Amino acid sequence: MTDAPDPTGAPQKSGEEAPEHGGRPIRYWHRYRKDDGWRGDMPGGPPGEELAALRAGLGAAAASVPSMWPYYTTPTDGRVTRALEAEHGALALYGLHQQSQSAPMHRRQVPLGRALHELRLRERFSSDALDRRVAATVESEGLPALLYRLRMMIPNLRAAAIPLDYDLLLRDLSDWQRTDLRQQVRRKWGLQYYVWGPQSAEAREKTSQGRPLPGPAPPEQALRPARRSSAVFRPFPTAQEADPCPQPFSLRASTSTSTSSRPFRPPT
Repeated sequence: MTDAPDPTGAPQKSGEEAPEHGGRPIRYWHRYRKDDGWRGDMPGGPPGEELAALRAGLGAAAASVPSMWPYYTTPTDGRVTRALEAEHGALALYGLHQQSQSAPMHRRQVPLGRALHELRLRERFSSDALDRRVAATVESEGLPALLYRLRMMIPNLRAAAIPLDYDLLLRDLSDWQRTDLRQQVRRKWGLQYYVWGPQSAEAREKTSQGRPLPGPAPPEQALRPARRSSAVFRPFPTAQEADPCPQPFSLRASTSTSTSSRPFRPPT
């Protein structure tokens, strides 16, 4: 039987079940949240030492980092399953995303592609550079390569205080490990990122002020013609060479003349 929620409002531990979650385990990113903010007894959000424990999993194999063990919620019989691999990756990225942030970086119904779309609309970085990085991310093959590229993206979302839905990311990471579902995730992320259309001055003003993320473009707004960029990507360093807590990669416009300003095309 599921225990009733603590009447004091104290955070439930990872792995416990709650009626509002349909009996599903409470993932770590829900542990200290209440509505759109933090629980009253934890106004600052997750403790820094817990987030540091999650970040220790960046670049590491699932279940290989003892500090992360208390935060897993995926049932296991001792084997490392696809579900556990996905939760490990999502936890590590959340620890990186939530670091030094006063507001929750998990927000429902903000999928990864839409969060990156919002980053592009903020115009804080070079659109061409971001397009190339998004293309490189969605073209990843295995889960380790995808997680490495995502850990290069997350600090930029953190710098712009843009949240995303970690429940959706968890599901996408699980699907990514199945070759029959990976292309579906690619298309989904590509379309979420690419569906930018004409915006009113008021909508762009709200975006620039960091207000709630805009919804999808109305159906009558046509997509811009898309052609794949011919830019050559610089190889990524290995996980062993990488900083486990990387700084945001540079998305500033290059001082050299760009050879192409063509937009990113979503996968087909």
